[in-house]
Formats: sequence, structure tokens, C-alpha cells
Amino acid sequence: MVCTFFGHRDTPTEIKAHLREILLDLIERQGVQQFYVGNHGSFDAMACSLLAELEQSHGIRYEIVLAYLPREKAPLYDSDHTLLPEGIETVPPRFAIEYRNQWMIDHSDLVVTYVTRSFGGAAKFRDLAKKKRKTVIDLNP
Repeated sequence: MVCTFFGHRDTPTEIKAHLREILLDLIERQGVQQFYVGNHGSFDAMACSLLAELEQSHGIRYEIVLAYLPREKAPLYDSDHTLLPEGIETVPPRFAIEYRNQWMIDHSDLVVTYVTRSFGGAAKFRDLAKKKRKTVIDLNP
């Protein structure tokens, strides 16, 4: 099984412990071994840091799915953990994040979200995942 993430870029750090609990459940009880995470905002950063930690202790695999080809001066990513979706090089930059997010949904079985607003990218892709009948776990209380 493969899991991906969508959440607001201003997600509060207080949800990190709950996100960790969910990840442990997915790994230990549901057998999820592969994760895709974006690289925009605090929710993605929290998920990525937890995945790096859990990779060491639980032998999972995670990929940071990029929306843009890395620039020379951009922050460097561990090439062992980065992925460019096939075809993204042909997508105009203003649609690259949407293309990447669509790709992540299409290549995942379940989605973990933190959505507190009914508008914006996180809500849009959570709703798309539901429409595509993916299992959606929402961390919003």
C-alpha cells in the first residue's frame, strides 16, 4: 500500500504527535511501506521529518515528490528520496503543483490530510482523493 499527504502550508506544529500516531498505525497495523510527500509548507515538512525518522526504525520508503525541476541554487534534496513525476517537465510552471498532486493521488491507495478550510489546494486534493475512492484519513479534529 502507498500513502500520500495533503495539508495546509500553515499547519500548526501541535498536530505532529497525532500525525506520528497515524503513521505508526499505517506502518505497523496496515502494512503501508511506501509514502509520497510534497515539499511545500509546514504539513509536508512535518510529514517528511517523521518519515525520515520512521525509515530508520521501521524500514519504510518515502519519496519527496517535486513539482519543479531543481534549480542550481535551490535547496538540495537527498536524491535517494526525491522523485519527479513522469511528464512534469512538459507542464507549465503554474500548473506543476496541481499536476504533481494529481500524480500523487493516482499512485496512492490512501491519503492523510490536515484540512481546516473548505478552499485551497489541500481541500481540493482531499476532495479529489475521496472522489477517486481513496481512503482518506483527516487529522483535523
